[in-house]
Amino acid sequence: MPRSRKSAAPSQRMLRVGELVRNALAQFFAREEIADPQLAGVVVTVPEVRMTADLKLASAYVMPLGGGRAAEVAAALNRHKKFIRGSIAPALELKFTPELRFLVDETFAEADRIEALLRSERVARDIDRDDGDA
Repeated sequence: MPRSRKSAAPSQRMLRVGELVRNALAQFFAREEIADPQLAGVVVTVPEVRMTADLKLASAYVMPLGGGRAAEVAAALNRHKKFIRGSIAPALELKFTPELRFLVDETFAEADRIEALLRSERVARDIDRDDGDA
């Protein structure tokens, strides 16, 4: 039975275009400043961009340096997404520039949560018990 497209891994084309968009966004954020009080003095990192299968929508995961006010920064970037899209279009050299959607990158928070779990007493007790069995 064929797998649905939602569960399938991203194609090489999706990954390549996602990386092109990520690089273009990173360069844009390094040299441009958007006139918005929510973005004043904020350094934005773009760890990942995921493309839809038709390459028409790019979900850019962003995180302000230091992690503070991430939701506000993502909302501000979404308000300016048409300007950003027009600014990065020449760098992409694609037939069609994908629509942008900015989301908060949760991977750092998830990594911190997992690390805290691994340091918990309960896990340490289980590890100690496994070491005694060996």
